Amino acid sequence: MGTRLVNLVVDAARPQELAGFWSALLGWQIAIESPDEVEIHAPADDGWELDLIFVPVPAASASAPPAPPALPALPAPVPKVTKNRIHLDLASTSPEHQVALVERALGLGARRRDLGQGDVPWVVLADPEGNEFCVLEPRAVYAGSGAVAAIVVDSGEPARLAGFWSALTGWPVCSAEDVIVGLGAPSGRGPRLEFLRSAEEKVGKNRLHLDVAPSVGEDHAAAVAQVVAAGAVRADVGQGETPWVVLADPEGNEFCVLTPR
Repeated sequence: MGTRLVNLVVDAARPQELAGFWSALLGWQIAIESPDEVEIHAPADDGWELDLIFVPVPAASASAPPAPPALPALPAPVPKVTKNRIHLDLASTSPEHQVALVERALGLGARRRDLGQGDVPWVVLADPEGNEFCVLEPRAVYAGSGAVAAIVVDSGEPARLAGFWSALTGWPVCSAEDVIVGLGAPSGRGPRLEFLRSAEEKVGKNRLHLDVAPSVGEDHAAAVAQVVAAGAVRADVGQGETPWVVLADPEGNEFCVLTPR
């Protein structure tokens, strides 16, 4: 397919404040700030090639047309009531660095989160709006990934869902186990996109979603048709008339196909 990964988008009750938290934690700069969205950008040497965007939590629209029965229109839960299906894993370069990252996050307003993980070498935290993330112990596999080791997606069938997203983004499979399958950017830099086996069912609209887009000069409608043919379905999250198209992957995770760029 002729699309590539361009954004990770976070629904937020207070986008400016949440973007400020992540900007300070990651050491990234706020590049765009408006009432509708806040973007933070990684330094050029980080390897993260996406925009990290914070937008206001969408409300259910009374005027939105009904969604197809296979994919009901559900607003994001407010307040957050369940574990996110997409989260970030942060990389550390030493045990001391891991401790420092955790302390920095807690100082900025994060809190520890117990998801039943037990005694593990990574630390599970939640940002000020409750979005879970992990601070990993040093791992050679993420050496050179930059601040973010992986974007992790819960999945009932990791291999199948990874295959869909590999075709959608052009990112090849770089690791495959029964429990987790990882995709890596063609550049060899930046975070992985990983699909982690989970038996938990999806509840409501995901608070984090990915955006893809065709390249400049490509046909937007044709790109959307290709993605639908590969197994996506149209999704109604109350977006109304927009230049982008909202779809859901084979496991119901919403994503957007933006106009060519």
